[in-house]
Amino acid sequence: MSRVFLYARVSTANQFTENQLQEVKAAGFDVQPSRVVEETVSGSVAAKERAGFQKLLERMESSDVLIVTKLDRLGRNAMDVRSTVEHLAGIGIRVHCLALGGVDLTSPAGKMTMQVLGAVAEFERDLLIERTQAGLRRAKAEGKKLGRPAANDTTEAVQRLKAKDMTQASVAAELGIGIATVKRHWNKWA
Repeated sequence: MSRVFLYARVSTANQFTENQLQEVKAAGFDVQPSRVVEETVSGSVAAKERAGFQKLLERMESSDVLIVTKLDRLGRNAMDVRSTVEHLAGIGIRVHCLALGGVDLTSPAGKMTMQVLGAVAEFERDLLIERTQAGLRRAKAEGKKLGRPAANDTTEAVQRLKAKDMTQASVAAELGIGIATVKRHWNKWA
């Protein structure tokens, strides 16, 4: 008989998984508290590298069902989500995503849904890059200076104190800046 597990993840300590738990109950799933894994970790960390997700994998068996409220609970990166779902499918665990109508992501329809969503996400990313590049080209054509402004004031201050035979550490303390900043400006104009 299939057991149902819930993976609820938030990114920061000031966020809570309670909404995810309520969504699962509202969808009609009765997940035993011992089968709920809650975790606070960034979605940019691959699922296989998360302690809570690893604990979940150790407890699950073939024919079990894993529920997530949204795909981004598994990860931000489409490739990571896909590889996680494929790994789970490979060991006989079905993955249901409530935000996608509860579709089983390991089924043929679920796989197609994930591929379409991945393609759309990739398309959106490519469009964003294209728009950014076009904006940079336009700004450059208009004669706008791109990048960080030159820190001439910092260079002048560092050079002035260097001329007084101060050490880099004392210059950093005097100016209230980091030693790395002092080092970047130390040999300019020399």
